[in-house]
Amino acid sequence: MPTSPVWGSRLKTRGLVLDLIRAARTISRIELAASSGLTPPTISEVVRDLMADGLIVEAGRGVSTGGKPRRLLQLNPTARYSVGVQLERNACVIVVVDLAGRQVARTSFRGTAQMPPQQALPFLATQVKALLDEAAVDHERVLGVGLVSHGPQDRPAGVLLTPQPTDEWRDYPVAPRLAEILALPVLLDNDAAAAAIGEYWLGTVDPRSTYGCIYMATGIGGGVVVAGEMYRGSSSNSVEIGHISIDVHGDECPCGNRGCLENYAGPAAVVRQALATSGLAEQLMLDPADTDFLTGFARIAAAANTGNTQARHLIEQSARYLGCAAVTITSLFDLDAIVLAGPSFAVAGSIYQTLIQQEVTRRTFARRAHPVRVVPSASGSDAAAIGGAVLVLHSELTVGRAPTEAAHAL
Repeated sequence: MPTSPVWGSRLKTRGLVLDLIRAARTISRIELAASSGLTPPTISEVVRDLMADGLIVEAGRGVSTGGKPRRLLQLNPTARYSVGVQLERNACVIVVVDLAGRQVARTSFRGTAQMPPQQALPFLATQVKALLDEAAVDHERVLGVGLVSHGPQDRPAGVLLTPQPTDEWRDYPVAPRLAEILALPVLLDNDAAAAAIGEYWLGTVDPRSTYGCIYMATGIGGGVVVAGEMYRGSSSNSVEIGHISIDVHGDECPCGNRGCLENYAGPAAVVRQALATSGLAEQLMLDPADTDFLTGFARIAAAANTGNTQARHLIEQSARYLGCAAVTITSLFDLDAIVLAGPSFAVAGSIYQTLIQQEVTRRTFARRAHPVRVVPSASGSDAAAIGGAVLVLHSELTVGRAPTEAAHAL
């Protein structure tokens, strides 16, 4: 049933107020009216509704400015929860976050993506339920699940449009099927987009800024956020920087393009380069038959940190390529900052941050107009999983949907 204009307006107003309270951590009703442009009576009505639902609570009084101290409001973190599931090619991470976006439980395991989806999704559902039980989270307070993975995707349909990791996953309705098993709404999204919006909720960046996120796990992805809103493009398959061509005469990529960045700078590419470097594979015990590129890449990154010149050369080369991509998206979107997120930045993140910052500072088109900061993610290796959970909070509480629409998410 379509949402009425009045109900839709109420939801947006409620979402706006809730997001202002979340961002401010503590705020008075008067400050809410000033920040939102809403009238004090409207703010009072919305606050009453939010308190009745248990989403916000009063948190004492502020400092007096001459009159009666104002009562402060804040989120009630335990009022609602959401789940983030990062489905990687070689691994899976599941997190539970509270209403404030804080992680309250986590688990990880390998091998799920190598199963057929008919086997993998019931297993994932079992792991989600076990983690909620372990964290003593009331299932009735769980808003839904953010399932994040690589693209391309049909996000509204909840379908992956790629044969990775195996042909069986292509065109399989992963989100609807998982929602059916869990009896919870499931939102499918790109892992890099999820990591990007998660940084906004967790306060890594200025909420008014335009910033980008470079996400590197097995592959390389990107996202751009403008004043708290994700840039989606026409099909939510935007900012795929891993598939920017850096060599028009390069090898053909499975995506259909040639000379893609991911094939020069991604973890799999760095591992292949290490295997081709005399003596390095033996020294780091790299197995040419191993498809777990994250583990091999972590060994190379650790060796680079400890002074191995061959490993350092490979990591710095990868960082320079990523710096080129960072310059491209910064010039395209006129970014204020770039966040580096994902498990592949966990070990050698400082090398990447330094070299990417150098490239951006030296080469960005608008460098004389304003600086561009390159910063590490607040969520580290789990940025995509936490971002997936945050996307559920954002969709359900900030954007706002009518109750009937929420039910239809199943």
